[in-house]
Amino acid sequence: MITFTVEDRDGTTASIEVPEGISLSLMEVLKGSDYNIMATCGGMALCATCPVQVLKGVEQLPPISDAELDILDTLPIVDDTLRLSCQLRIDERLEGCYFKIPAED
Repeated sequence: MITFTVEDRDGTTASIEVPEGISLSLMEVLKGSDYNIMATCGGMALCATCPVQVLKGVEQLPPISDAELDILDTLPIVDDTLRLSCQLRIDERLEGCYFKIPAED
């Protein structure tokens, strides 16, 4: 199992366990766990409606792609901890990470 923590917009936190080898993105797991993630483009990295802030574990995640960076640049505030949840595949690199769903503007 891969375990990570998610903090919702209201400050509540939950530990989420996902089977290894599930072949889903973090966005899909969050939506399936009833988090309010818009994901308007369905995970194509075209809309920036599924961002998460990585509060712990950013250094263990895969490098950000140029396409993801281009879309993140459309958001009003971007820093090194912001990622698109649709671009993070569920694998062992997410183990122990702490993600926060940012407030909607």
